Amino acid sequence: MVESSVANIDGAHGEGGGALLRTALVLSALTTIPVHIRSVRGGTKFPGVDAEDRVLAEALALSCRAEISGFERGSDSITFTPTQRSVGFRTRVGAVAGDERSANALVLLSALAPLAAKSGRFSTFSLEGETFGMNTLGFDAFEHSTASVWEDIGLYCSVSQANAGFGRESCGLVHAEIEPSVLNGIDWPTRGSLISAHAVVSTSDLGKTVGQRAASHILRLAQSANIPMTFSHNEVEGRGPGFHCTCVARFERGCGSGSAIGARGLRAEMVAQQAFEGMFNWMRSDATVDPNLADQLLVPLCVAESSSTFKVSRLTRRFLTQIWVIKQFAPIRITVHGSEDNPGVVSIER
Repeated sequence: MVESSVANIDGAHGEGGGALLRTALVLSALTTIPVHIRSVRGGTKFPGVDAEDRVLAEALALSCRAEISGFERGSDSITFTPTQRSVGFRTRVGAVAGDERSANALVLLSALAPLAAKSGRFSTFSLEGETFGMNTLGFDAFEHSTASVWEDIGLYCSVSQANAGFGRESCGLVHAEIEPSVLNGIDWPTRGSLISAHAVVSTSDLGKTVGQRAASHILRLAQSANIPMTFSHNEVEGRGPGFHCTCVARFERGCGSGSAIGARGLRAEMVAQQAFEGMFNWMRSDATVDPNLADQLLVPLCVAESSSTFKVSRLTRRFLTQIWVIKQFAPIRITVHGSEDNPGVVSIER
């Protein structure tokens, strides 16, 4: 634990966006070290506190009885002061009145889960917001990649989608339960053998044809690449039409995925191809996790009982920024061999 009584964080450091803020708030709750963040989201085109930040802060504050200030929309400076260790969650995490853009429900769940697992109590969540979006964590990737790998380290998260939310203006609903857990590290320097490759297409109000076209295209691509692939089509409840595709490959010691969301004028085959290529490009590397999964593993592995090693296919600025934030709160030795936007090997020593 750092010597300072307050962790002072520059919100414009590195990636300078939401991942920095989320990591700082969660580490504050985990360590009970107060945090002050200036220049909130200062590295983005839309600086200041947004809806996702306020929703997360309020959920965390309930769990550890934190005092919070500065979380008004657009605020440049915030303070979060926990007064006790987390007691887990029995909460509905929802939209903030007056905000047109909702939070991403799975991003919020990924942030809250390590704290819930370490609380010593069974936690339940209902999370409102986007469940499928562009360049962000979607429900199918969470269920088949994130939650699956979390189980490998001892973080048990049961999740279901009551309503799908396509895009940041949507309002989906996800239910989750997290068991109190003792987390273990991973030793994943190499992948081992392929266990499974699976594609999931989720559609709302589009009928069966779109899913069938996506399935046929993915299976043709998989056959050409000599990948044995299975497929499922989920017709989900949503407010209006929506289409999303996810492809996930699981190895003995590794997992990688690719996702894409449909849009007006974009053929189903193109969406399917984008998702397949995201997975396949990772498979062509020798990495054991993809960049998005690395984000979702970092904090859980930092609070695990044993050390970890894994190889990520690309070290993003977001991931490197999260490492910097973690080191402001706890004396964890995180070593990265590699440079930004290139493959890297990450070691976390306890």
